[in-house]
Amino acid sequence: MVTTKKMKKPLESVNSRLQLVMESGKSMLGYKQTVKMIRQDKVTLVIIVTYPVLRKSEAVCYAMLAKTGPRLQWQYY
Repeated sequence: MVTTKKMKKPLESVNSRLQLVMESGKSMLGYKQTVKMIRQDKVTLVIIVTYPVLRKSEAVCYAMLAKTGPRLQWQYY
């Protein structure tokens, strides 16, 4: 059985990082902007939620090549 501390820790770190980014104004939405910034190596975190399967796999591939940790929440169309 997994304790609640182990489950809350990663979720809290993602929430706190996301809150910090949204407050600082250094966030972007959209596929083209995200891929462009990954290629320029100006991204530290990629959160993928509702992309079509092909675009999601491309974004994950770019993020892995740039050694950026993509956070994935799988929702298929």
